[in-house]
Order: sequence, then structure tokens, then C-alpha cells
Amino acid sequence: MALLQCQRLPGIGCSSIALGARARVQQCLAAASHAPKLLPLPLLRANGGRSPASVKAGNAMGLSLRRRRDLRVVVAEAAAAKVTQLSPAAGGVSISDVLWPSAGAFLAMAVLGKLDQVVALKGVSLTIAPLGAVCCVLFSAPSSPAAKKYNMFVAQIGCAAIGVLALSLFGPGWLARGAALSASIAFMTITGASHPPAASLPLLFIDGPKFHNLQLWYALFPGAAGCAVLCLIQEVVVYLKKNFKF
Repeated sequence: MALLQCQRLPGIGCSSIALGARARVQQCLAAASHAPKLLPLPLLRANGGRSPASVKAGNAMGLSLRRRRDLRVVVAEAAAAKVTQLSPAAGGVSISDVLWPSAGAFLAMAVLGKLDQVVALKGVSLTIAPLGAVCCVLFSAPSSPAAKKYNMFVAQIGCAAIGVLALSLFGPGWLARGAALSASIAFMTITGASHPPAASLPLLFIDGPKFHNLQLWYALFPGAAGCAVLCLIQEVVVYLKKNFKF
């Protein structure tokens, strides 16, 4: 309007009116550039009247809540399963689980005792303490790593040979025992043959004069030879546990 008036009434006052109108137009443009942009009406209706930022934040919060709820459910189920496994009423130890391993251990000592009578003239014995621990592993925990055949025979032969070597290097005494035991643990760790009963074989050889005459044959007898007998008895025990439950 100011510009139209200037065209109709030319004069000195028109320049001031035009400048004032131009300044107001610039102020309006500046205010419009800083004003928040309005979203299209269809987009607002699709989001329920909310902006995309608020919708995105709401979706993220809902996903977080669902994840927390799922995590609580998983933890609760795991705890319930653990309680069920530990509960004797929900699958505890049966009589057959106790009887067959115990009977296997009795049979193992009986067989080894009979074999002792055969090798008695040699002054050695198959009934040694480490084989008692082997019986416990083979009969009561046949699926454990210590009961694996590779672990058992590699550890028995290697640790027995280490005992012979330690005695020949250091003689009887604490130094030979310490060196043999530490070397046996290192040997089982390097080879991956974890079989704890074998760690006692070097100590048995160092402190057992009746085995000294065997020399390197001690690596095979009585440890590995006794384990071969026990493995045969283990097969019988495992068969009985699977097929005769009560």
C-alpha cells in the first residue's frame, strides 16, 4: 500500500514511506525464516498428531521395554531350570546310578588283585593308589574330560616317564618330587590331556623303591596297563547303567 501511495503522490515523503515499508518486509522475512516449519496435515494425522521425532523416541522406548521384559523371562526360565536340575524329586540319583559304579569299582579291584598274584614274583603290583582315582573317574563320571581315553593314556604314560627322568636327574628327595609334579602338570597342559590321577604317578615312582627296577617300563606298567583293564570294566558298567535302570 505504501508503494502505491508513493506512485500516486510523488514527492519527498514517498522515499521515507518506501524505506519504512521495505524495512517491515525484511523484518517479516527474517521472522518467517526463524519460525518452526509446520508438518503437512496428512503426516500429522498418520502419526496421531505427533511429530516424527516423538514417534521415533516412543518406538525406541517401547523396544527397550520389550527387551527388558524378554530378559527377565529368560533369567526366570534359567533359574527355574537350574532349580529343577538340583531338585532330587525332579530327576535325582537313582539306585542303579549308585549300584553299578560301585559294583564296577569292586570288580576292578578284584581283577587287579588277581593280576597282582601273577606279577608278584616280579616284586611289583597293579593295585596302586592312582588307579583308585581312575576308577572313580571312569565309573562315576564317564563323560568327563578326565575319562577320555586319549587324555588318560597320554597323561599316564607321559607323567610316569617324567617320574623316571626326575629320579635319574635329582635322585630321591623333595627336589625330584617338585620337579616331577610341576613338569607333569605342564605336560598335561601342553598336550591338552587333562587326567588328574596321572599326576601322582611320578611321586609313586620316586618314593617306591620296588618300581625302580622297571626304569622306563614304568611308563607302561602298572599305570597304563591298569588303565587298559579298567577301560574294559568301564564298558560293562556304562552298558549296565544305560540298560538296567531302577
